[in-house]
Amino acid sequence: MPALPTTVIGPQFCAPYPVDLAVVMKVMTLADNFVVTDVNGNVVFKVKGSLMTLRDRRVLIDAAGQPIVTLRRKMMTAHDRWQAFRGESTEAKDLIFSVKRSSFIQFKSKLDVFLANNTREDVCDFKVKGSWLERSCVVYAGETNNIVAQMHKKHTVQSILIGKDHFMVTIYPNIDYAFIVALVVILDEINDDAAGR
Repeated sequence: MPALPTTVIGPQFCAPYPVDLAVVMKVMTLADNFVVTDVNGNVVFKVKGSLMTLRDRRVLIDAAGQPIVTLRRKMMTAHDRWQAFRGESTEAKDLIFSVKRSSFIQFKSKLDVFLANNTREDVCDFKVKGSWLERSCVVYAGETNNIVAQMHKKHTVQSILIGKDHFMVTIYPNIDYAFIVALVVILDEINDDAAGR
């Protein structure tokens, strides 16, 4: 029996087969920080930062330029908490999920992800573990060993020459790939903060 789709952001982002996406982080630009393409090079998502709130807000937009999710850092929290809201909203009623570091001091990336309806937050809905520096992180379903997505580095001549950071994310069948991309963006932000950038 096939697994039911795990929809977080929307059913249109769940495919019955594995989805491979290439993430290109643009280092020297302020407008589009990330461009996410499929294996044929077609743009699937872009991530925009707003100049007014450069460090604490990102918007994930689809290929047509429609805002899907707004990612916002929650200020004054000990564990680097980020929240994801539907569209361009930042209202509590539009909260989809939140992410926090598992512990204050950590050498490897370890994030706990809580869906909006999980208000008690005693058990996480998803967990991210691995090395952001090496771009080898894995997303697990809750406190299990069930992998739902994993990222791996892709070195190309272009990425070395142009100074772009380029890596692949494989999203398992029936997993919301917009959600996984949103997690990658948050992971980047949290690790930039940890590195003091």
